[in-house]
Amino acid sequence: MARKTKAEAELTRQQILDAALLVFHQRGVSRTTLDQIARAAGVTRGAVYWHFANKTELFFAMREQITLPLIDHMHELLLAEDLADPLDGVEQTVQDFFKSIMDCPQVRQLFDIVFLRCEYVDEFAEILAELLKPSLDFLRDVEIAYQRARDKGTLAPGLDPNAMALDTWAFVRGTFQHLLSFPDERDWPRRIGSMVQQHMALRRKR
Repeated sequence: MARKTKAEAELTRQQILDAALLVFHQRGVSRTTLDQIARAAGVTRGAVYWHFANKTELFFAMREQITLPLIDHMHELLLAEDLADPLDGVEQTVQDFFKSIMDCPQVRQLFDIVFLRCEYVDEFAEILAELLKPSLDFLRDVEIAYQRARDKGTLAPGLDPNAMALDTWAFVRGTFQHLLSFPDERDWPRRIGSMVQQHMALRRKR
């Protein structure tokens, strides 16, 4: 058999990642096997093992491919030092996060898998902390942004950056969970933009 080129190997890897997203979303992670992913990708089981040692490694690769660009964008926007008002960065970051969930099917499917279709038992029992890390990184970055807003005088007087960061973190998590838990609801997604604006307005110096 002819040796695959680097481009062909990368194409196969991408086919496996795309198939994993589809099958994990359809069946749930615990009920999905690598054989099923291989069939959905149109490759052999051996090809899956060539690229990924096990289901956990494939799961993380699938997750990182979709979420890393979003995470990097949020981090850069929250900590952008050229913003006249760091609160603008917080507001735009939260708006962009929810827009990505509502506008990008892959992002929505990925979050459905991670938070609704994955049982953190057996080989997945020890990875929950790693999955929650981006959420804690977001909390840290938001607190830094609020501290900068206080220093620039744009945060409303008397507000504590740590408390405001925790409040924004809880607001985002709660809204996020509602979006995932009620996918057929039509009114809620249309209101998110104004909800974010009102959430941030309460923090701005008048």
